Amino acid sequence: MSEAERSPENMLPRASPSVSFGISLASAARVLRRQLWLGPLLTAGVLAVVGWLLYRTVERSLQNTLADELQTILQADLATLDLWLGAQRDNASALASDHEMVEAVEGLIDRFGKKADVSALLQSPELAQARELYSSARTASQYDGLLIVTPQGRVLGAVRDELIGKDANSLYPESEFLEMALAGTPTVSRPMPSEVVLPDGRGKLRAGVPTMFACAPVRDHASHVIAALGLRIHPEVEFTRILNLARFGGSGETYAFNREGLLLSSSRFDADLKSIGLLPDTDDAESILTLRLRDPLVDLTRGQRTPQGAQRPLTHMAAEATAGRDGIDVAGYRDYRGVPVVGAWRWLPAYNFGVATEIDYDEAFQTLGYVRRSFVILFILLVLAAFGMLGAMLWVSRLRLALRVAAVKSKQLGQYTLEEKLGEGAMGVVYKARHAFLRRPTAVKLLHPRVTSDAAVARFEREVQLTSQLAHPNTVAIYDYGRTDDQVFYYAMEYLDGLSLEALVRRFGPQPDGRVVGILQQLCGSLAEAHGRGLIHRDIKPANLILNHRGGQSDVLKVLDFGLVKAVGASEDKTVTMACALVGTPDYMSPEAIANPERVDARSDLYAVGAVGYFLLTGCSVFDGNSVIEVCNKHLGTPPVPPSQRAEAPIAADLEAVILRCLEKRQEQRPQSADELFDLLRECCGVQSWDRSHADAWWAASSSASDKAAHVGSEAGPLSETIAVAQP
Repeated sequence: MSEAERSPENMLPRASPSVSFGISLASAARVLRRQLWLGPLLTAGVLAVVGWLLYRTVERSLQNTLADELQTILQADLATLDLWLGAQRDNASALASDHEMVEAVEGLIDRFGKKADVSALLQSPELAQARELYSSARTASQYDGLLIVTPQGRVLGAVRDELIGKDANSLYPESEFLEMALAGTPTVSRPMPSEVVLPDGRGKLRAGVPTMFACAPVRDHASHVIAALGLRIHPEVEFTRILNLARFGGSGETYAFNREGLLLSSSRFDADLKSIGLLPDTDDAESILTLRLRDPLVDLTRGQRTPQGAQRPLTHMAAEATAGRDGIDVAGYRDYRGVPVVGAWRWLPAYNFGVATEIDYDEAFQTLGYVRRSFVILFILLVLAAFGMLGAMLWVSRLRLALRVAAVKSKQLGQYTLEEKLGEGAMGVVYKARHAFLRRPTAVKLLHPRVTSDAAVARFEREVQLTSQLAHPNTVAIYDYGRTDDQVFYYAMEYLDGLSLEALVRRFGPQPDGRVVGILQQLCGSLAEAHGRGLIHRDIKPANLILNHRGGQSDVLKVLDFGLVKAVGASEDKTVTMACALVGTPDYMSPEAIANPERVDARSDLYAVGAVGYFLLTGCSVFDGNSVIEVCNKHLGTPPVPPSQRAEAPIAADLEAVILRCLEKRQEQRPQSADELFDLLRECCGVQSWDRSHADAWWAASSSASDKAAHVGSEAGPLSETIAVAQP
């Protein structure tokens, strides 16, 4: 774009797209004056469509959020369950491999393996020794029974005398856990009803008490499996508690079930199940190993009853899970009470049971009901205001056009005359300007007039105060600060006739490693001064780093935007320093800035320096992701791919080592200061040559291309690949 094309006269709104919009509004106004009834009708129709679309958007957003929450809870429960099952296997294996236990089992097999004399076995010292060793293990882990079974299925060891000498397969029909242990694999059985009379949770002796075993092989000194050792667990206590560690809400629950849909853990609704007839109304009735996950076809909690003779299939969740199909359903289905719920489930082939987490639909979507009512009320109010809105929109459109023309004609801030806009962001706008007397090119950054909060003004002033303390030649220089009579805050800084590192890579691709070393050394110089004054930048990124040709020197770097600077040791007002939830830019944030911002120090800036170097060498960010959360998680735990594997040009091995050292997750493994990093970069001897002659030649070759582009480019501008001066 030529100077004439970029002149203030040619930037008047009469030549901008907003004029076309104004003309369209004028045409619309003429139509509405002829057909006044069209205005309210069209407005109401548009509002209805927009309202419905917004409602559907909110509904889908809530559904997606709920699906994520259900998946997270299920994952948390499964992870906790897996840890618990692993601990039970380890405990059983530890006891089964205990030297004294092996001797006791070998003694029992030698004396009673072929023919068990129950009376003699009960009096044997080997059984007494096994029971004593079990008592020690029980004290530590709350077990409630011991089982020692031979490969022939005979019980040679137990805490209860009546089990001794019995056939284990008849005592425990679901004896796959014994077969696995005798085959050499430690395992944990799923909950099952005991055929043996045992005390239940109330101390009452009865058969069918829920039981599960942690089982492991007992091996002799030649590593041959000679028996299986099992430790009895109370599933209604331990197993159920583990599954419900992460449940949420007043109706959320997580439970396990077998392939027949039989509940393997306790329901949180046992009392309700008795009142609606799914459990007997007795003190010892419980849902574990009693209730089947069948759809009653109606909501039993509302007093409805399943029609007589109606088939009651498995619930939607149970049918899917027992068929081996993991899933999640936020559209809603009936649970075993007939209550509409949403849920997520997974089948665990290793244990041959499934796990599901569910929550009542009404509770899960309670917020959606509020949103629906709010939309209805809002729609009514908007329809009532439709006529006024149309008139106001036409009036505001004309007023904005007049103000825009007036603003362009009188761009004066104190001693500075604004010439052209260089960039604009959410908080401020940057203009190229000239001083009334000095006549030197200047960049003026002013706070948006619409941004008038105390926090925004304080952050703006803080940026000026902190940046003005720095005098390093690679740090942008601040000239002046003030406010107009109309309370427009601004400050003046040096005008940078260059381009950001982001624009550099976007326009010219990854840079030679020798040039990257020079750029990073200048960045280290600027940071060394700031860190020496106890200031941490916290937003080092390519868009804040401007490469210039100035003062007869090529490749002069300038560091911008100290709006997020943190003073070490000072208490921080987050309303001043934070423009968003994260302090910094996710692509260049250190792990500690994400996980624990209070631990941010100078080494956090050096992490960002490494990320900038990585970008310059490869043209890519260190980590890619579909969301900010995904990128942040990778910064926390994923090792970066070496830049040499992503770059098209060769990269010196010593430079790559320096970059990767900057990107270490732990602060103490990075360079400890900007000066140390500067020295490491200076020692990189394998890089391509890039001296002043190379830089001068590059700038000379690129100047013609730059002349063809408008000098209006900050990263927020419409020509974001062109020359940048400052970040708004």
